[in-house]
Amino acid sequence: MPVQSDLTRRALIAGMLGGGALVALPRAASALDVAGARKLVNSVVDDINRIINSGEPETKMISDFEAVFSKYADVPIIARSSLGIAARSATPAQLAAYTDAFRGYLSRKYGRRFREFIGGKITVNDARQVNGFYEVISTAQLRGQSPFDLRWLVSDKTGRYLFFNMIIQGVNMVATERQEIGAMLDSVNGNIDALTKKLKTSG
Repeated sequence: MPVQSDLTRRALIAGMLGGGALVALPRAASALDVAGARKLVNSVVDDINRIINSGEPETKMISDFEAVFSKYADVPIIARSSLGIAARSATPAQLAAYTDAFRGYLSRKYGRRFREFIGGKITVNDARQVNGFYEVISTAQLRGQSPFDLRWLVSDKTGRYLFFNMIIQGVNMVATERQEIGAMLDSVNGNIDALTKKLKTSG
């Protein structure tokens, strides 16, 4: 399965980095509860199911997925966490430009992967508290494939419920992107402006 094989080849690295990635991610405020976290992910899943079964061309689907990430994901936190320690040396303007480019990159990359779910469905099964955030557990069911696990990590650090990570069959999205973004940054000799430019055509 394309989604599985593409992600799984980095599973070991992602698993090793997963704990470190979570350290940089937000702690939930006291108002966060299981019901609110589950409601958020139900909304995300409803939108994704609608998009993947809409019959729209890929360009329109990718645009719709970008709207989903903008509405439901804590993109600034995901972007900063993926950039890692390099974020400390970025100016506010550089970080804002990088975050905007990263949003498009993330939407194209994962939008294309979700597009491979066409004809399938994602179903929310359960939610639970994990330290300072909540994990919402769902199952992806694809035509002709065995169902697989898709988990969403949710916080309300921004004042509203947003997901700040996805774990697909045990593969941590933020940890994987930290590895990918790190490699891209190395390829441009640590230049954040060049990384931002590169992200605009990646994904």
